Formats: sequence, C-alpha cells, structure tokens
Amino acid sequence: MSGSGFHFRLWERACAAVLCLSVAPLGFGQVQSTAPAPDAPPAPAASQTNSIAQQAQQAQQQQSQPVSAPQMPFHIDLPHSRNPFAPYMPSTVPAINLINSPRLQNLERDGKLYLSLKDAIALALENNLDLAYFRYNLPIAQADLLRTKAGGAANGVNTSIAQGTQGGFNSSGVGSGGGSSSGATAAGAGGLVTSTLGNGAAISSFDPQLGVQGFVDHTTLTQVNTINYGVPILKQNTIELASSYSQAFSLGTSFNVTDYGIRQTTNSIYNILSPELTTNFNLTVNQPLLQGFGLATNQRFIHIAKKNIQLTDLGFRAQVIATISQVENIYWDLVNAYQDAQIKERSLAYANETLSDDQKQLQLQNVPAMQVMKDQSAVASSEGDLTVARATLKLNELLIKNAITKTIDDPALAEMPVIPLDLLGPPDPHAAEPVDQLIAEAEKNRPDVSEDQIAMQIAQNNLKTIKNELLPRLSLYGQLIGAGFGGQVNPVCALNTECATTLPSGFSGAFQNTFNYSSPEYQVGFQLSVTLRNRVAKADQFRAVLDYRQKELSFEQQKKSILLDVRNSQYALQQAQARVDAAQKARDLAQRTFDIAKQEQKLGAMSSYDTLAMEQALALSESAVVVAQNAFEKAKVDIDRATGSTLDRTGVSLDDAKSGVVTHM
Repeated sequence: MSGSGFHFRLWERACAAVLCLSVAPLGFGQVQSTAPAPDAPPAPAASQTNSIAQQAQQAQQQQSQPVSAPQMPFHIDLPHSRNPFAPYMPSTVPAINLINSPRLQNLERDGKLYLSLKDAIALALENNLDLAYFRYNLPIAQADLLRTKAGGAANGVNTSIAQGTQGGFNSSGVGSGGGSSSGATAAGAGGLVTSTLGNGAAISSFDPQLGVQGFVDHTTLTQVNTINYGVPILKQNTIELASSYSQAFSLGTSFNVTDYGIRQTTNSIYNILSPELTTNFNLTVNQPLLQGFGLATNQRFIHIAKKNIQLTDLGFRAQVIATISQVENIYWDLVNAYQDAQIKERSLAYANETLSDDQKQLQLQNVPAMQVMKDQSAVASSEGDLTVARATLKLNELLIKNAITKTIDDPALAEMPVIPLDLLGPPDPHAAEPVDQLIAEAEKNRPDVSEDQIAMQIAQNNLKTIKNELLPRLSLYGQLIGAGFGGQVNPVCALNTECATTLPSGFSGAFQNTFNYSSPEYQVGFQLSVTLRNRVAKADQFRAVLDYRQKELSFEQQKKSILLDVRNSQYALQQAQARVDAAQKARDLAQRTFDIAKQEQKLGAMSSYDTLAMEQALALSESAVVVAQNAFEKAKVDIDRATGSTLDRTGVSLDDAKSGVVTHM
C-alpha cells in the first residue's frame, strides 16, 4: 500500500472533522439526585395545657430551638449539565431514614411523653410513614415529566391515599381520615384494562441520537479467473468510518444526517486508484402533514405529565389531611382512655375507702357483715374496670406512638406512658355555619375536587389528540446527498493512459468535494399511507369519547357526594354537641345526687353502700361525658376534613409536610 501512512493520517483528520460536525449540535441532559440535608432539630409546637401537672408545663417551655429552612429530601434536576457523562450515570436516592425526629426526645420528661395535639400533628408530619411513602411520588412525577420531554410516554404516578395508620376509627369501624385517590383503578379480568389515555400517533424521540461505526477489513481471495482483477490472488484493505445524527421535534419534524468515508487499497492491476477514497453526506428532512402533525399531538404526554404533577401535589395535600385527621382521632381516643382511667382510679379509691370504713364499723358491730361483703364486691368490680381501662390506655398510647414515629423498636419508648395535654379541643365554627357556605368551602378547598377537575381537563385534551390518529399518514420529505471521490494512482495500474486521474489525492479534497456541489443529488417527495377500514383507530377514538362521558358522570357524582358528606358531617357535629350537653347534665345531676347521699349518710339516713352506689353512678356518668366529648372532638375533625379546612385549622404548612421538618407550628 504505497503512501498508506500519509493518506491514513489525512483520513484521520477528515474523520475528526466529520465527527465534530456531527457532535456539535448535541446537548447533554442531566439527571441527578441530591442527598438530603442532615436533619435539623425542629422547633416544637407550643402546647396548651389544661391544668395538668407542673412538670408538663416545664416540658412545654423547653421546646423552643431554631431550625433550618425546610428542604425536599430528594429531587431531580432538570437543567443541562456541563458534564457530558452525566446522562449516562445512574441517579441515586438516599437510603430511607428510620430515625425519629429530635422533637420526640424534647417532649420526654421523667420517663413520660407529654403530648399536646399540635405536638402530635407536628411529629406525624415529621415521622409518619404514610407521609414518608407519599413524598416519593413528588420526584416520581418530576422524573415522569423529564421522560415525556424526551418523547417518551407518561408512566403516571400512583396518588392513592394511604390509610395505614392504625387507630382513630369511628363507631362504624371505618377510618375517619377521609381522602380520595385520583386516577381510575384497573378492572376486568385480572385487572388488565388498557386505557385510551395518551393514544395517538407515534412520537419520535426528542433526544438527539448519535451513532458512529468504524472498521478495518483485510480480504484475500484466490481468483479462479484472473481476467476480472488481473492477479491470481486479490488483496484488499478497507478502512471505513460512518456517523449519523438524528432528532425529532414537537411539530413532528425529524431530520437525519449520515456521512461516511472509505479508504480502500488493492493489488488489482485494473483499479485506477489505490488507495481509493470515497466520502458521502446525506441529509433527510421529514414533515408529517396529517397524522403526527402539530404540537398538541407530539406534546400530549408532556401535558399529561404536567397535569400529573398537579395531581401529585393535590394528592399529597389529601394525604396530609387524611394523616392529620387520623392522628387527631387517635389523640382524642387517647384522651378518652386517659380520662376514663382516671375516673376508674377515683372510683376504686372511693370503693376502698368505703370498704375500710365499713370494716371498722363492723368491728364495732355498727353495720352488718353483709354490707362489708357488698363493699368487697364493689371493690372487685372497680378493680376489674380499672384493669380494662388501663389496658385500653396502654393500647391507645401504643397507637399514638405508632402514628407519630418512624419506629418504636426501642423498648423504653414502647413502654413509655403518654400524657395528653389537651383534654378539650378549640371551638369549631362549622356547627353554626349555613350548609350552603360549608359546601362552597368544600368545593373550594378539598383536594379531590381539584383532582377531578384536572382529570376532566386531561380527558378533554385526550379527545382532541386521539382524533389525529384517525387521519391517514401523509408526509413531505426532502433529501440532499453529496459525494466526493479521490485517491492516488495505483502503482500497478495496467490500463495505460486511463490510469491518469484529476481527482484529489487526499481525504481533505474528497471531503471538500462532498459539500461543494460537484456531485449533488436532490430529492423531494411525499409518502402517503392509508389504513383501509381503520378499525383500531376508530375503536380507540370511540372508546375515548365513552370514557370521557363516564368521567363526566363521575364528576357529577363526586359533587353530590361532597354535598352529602358535608351535610352528614354537620349533622354529626350537631348531634355530638347535643350528646355532650345531655351527658354533662346527667353528670351534674349524678354529682348532686352523690353529694346529697353523702350528707344523708352523715345524718344516718342512708347507708355507706347506698352512697357507694351513687358514686358508681357518678363515675358512669363521668365516663359517658368523656365518651360524648370524644365523639364531639372526632366530629369536629371530620367536618374539617369534609370542608377541606384541616390544614388551615391546624396551621400546617405543606412545605413543612413535603420536607418532613416542621418550622411553622
């Protein structure tokens, strides 16, 4: 191969120029995942005490310390990166953090956990696993948008509301946290139902595609007939480098650029050039005119992904409302159990006191032995009631700790008593508001209403884009091709005067001829493809319309459900208030009866056992007040959920809920 080293260097320079032209338009995207900032000590909420022990007040005063601004635990960066290797490196997400927030330790004092309602809510925002699980949906929605910006289909985000926090159940046994889930659930055989959402013309990738291929080939062929090449053994050496670049755009436009260069040497005496140099450039531009044309068609998944981000934010709001409602219900169950245990302790103490007094009187033979036996029976009954009440209290303490912690593996925490500081909730104005005003407030504030509205918008846009699939495929294309040739005279050429050539001897000249229109080719044309009968596209479009009509019915049904939900919640609140008033009157009457019985006992008109019976009736009436008050507090929680005012009433910031660090309470 005469002069092969020199010409190979020229070939290298030419190929480098081709690659530079191919790579120049490229931009590299970056997908990164940042590690979370270390947990900063949050500022605990101020608590309202209701005449609890002085230690509880001191515990509350120690909960004031600065915190850092909330940050998302992880997110996906969409801007381009200066690092060209970033798009090809995996993103990482930090391992889950199962350490409870420092706020929990700040509320511990003398082996007890002093907890206000706001403290419980703040701890739930920082530690509840239902919220921690849903937080992953926020970057998932962002990653889905990034995918659609590259022309990919939207995978969607599961925004179903989790009701995993145990406890806080209403009388019917159904969790009263409430909430809705956006998006339809698959049904049918095995749940395999394909949605028509996003159907339409195929979308090409918006990410540029670069391809490079090169090879070196040596061929030796024994010739049966030397007439073809003039030698008994043909030897050929070939070096080829080809590159391509393609990209599509939102209008449906796409272009493809290919170029290649070949250097070939041979020992054939009939080849004029050796090495022989060939370059080729091909630019093809294609534009659909019917199916696949337009921004609406090619950006439909981007619009869906953006709407899904809004749905995810609304779903997170709904999850926060549901979790807070559950935690509030669990808290009031704890208060109920705590107060009931205190009532049972007082009742047992009075029964023991009565028994002790009657035993002394029996020794003096002032009372019959039967009365002491009755007192002993009353003590045994009170002890059994107290045992049940304490077991119920232990269960509710465990449930509240489960709701406000990431883990309760620590035995000390699992056995730690919980002292509720808020025994009564603040007044709720919803009981006296007109129901029409409450319904308007619910339609404005409830996340599920906004979710349904966005779902309707997605369905409407889907109807528009799916019509494009009905059209025939008609596209207009243009093609520009350039070729260049060159090389040196074959030193063994046996064609006499025909061996002379005016072609450039190196790749630089051949490459230049590729673009100087010395050998151009132009082509303009169209491509038309018509699917006869078109039954698949027709069926998809018809089904999309049917799906939209179903969503319209679901939307109207949701409005009716909200109306009933708000009305029922207000009725339940009014009824619970009436039960509290009635129970308090009964308790006051039992208290007066007990006081009179004690006075009559002192005067000798009534026995101690009769007074003990009055005290037991008083204890029952006090427990009834606690139960009624618990139902009333839960009814207030439920009407706040029904009207979508839970976050406003509790002062919860969604930014805090997203970061898992409470700073605004």
